[in-house]
Amino acid sequence: MLGSNARPAVARFWAPVVARLARAGVTPDMVTVTGTVGAVLSAVLLIADGELWWGAVAVTAFVLLDMLDGALARARGSGSVFGAVLDSVGDRAADAAVFGALVWWYSGDGDNRLLVLLALVCLVLGVLTSYIKARAEGVGLSADVGVVERTERLILVLVGTGFAGLGIPYALHVTLWVLLVGSAVTVGQRFLAVRREAGGRAVPVEPSPPAS
Repeated sequence: MLGSNARPAVARFWAPVVARLARAGVTPDMVTVTGTVGAVLSAVLLIADGELWWGAVAVTAFVLLDMLDGALARARGSGSVFGAVLDSVGDRAADAAVFGALVWWYSGDGDNRLLVLLALVCLVLGVLTSYIKARAEGVGLSADVGVVERTERLILVLVGTGFAGLGIPYALHVTLWVLLVGSAVTVGQRFLAVRREAGGRAVPVEPSPPAS
């Protein structure tokens, strides 16, 4: 998967920036909040207003900050549970903003009901992809599989959005169809991985409190 395979190269690329930020006292949470707010505002103010090319460029720039918070935490010698939750919530918010902005534009002045439907289905499948993994980890299992993770999801939707902004015909149609199929496959892969790893185990039942 691209997200996992690209991580070492990305870490080397950002290493000098991470070192400077750590020396300046910048915290991972600051980076997470900045990237999330910037991506959401870029989607709402640009993509939702039909500025597809510049919106895709701006969202991409802020999403790149997401690659820094984990590296910054390691450079500072520690991360936090709150920071991990904040990062996950920020990821979901940015994803929802991008797809929501596409739905807003194409249900109005963009006037393309097919793209509205594709964007909505991709949004739902993206949420399911993340939720299956989170729920599996919550019961001690792993669901870290799939052909389309967040990195691939963002690359596809932002490339398609940017190309659509440049006037390339059907660019967004193609990327959203690819994303839809890949996300559906990923949801299936994660369900199967959880089912296989669970092996029929029952959910632990907490003992009832003694009667008063």
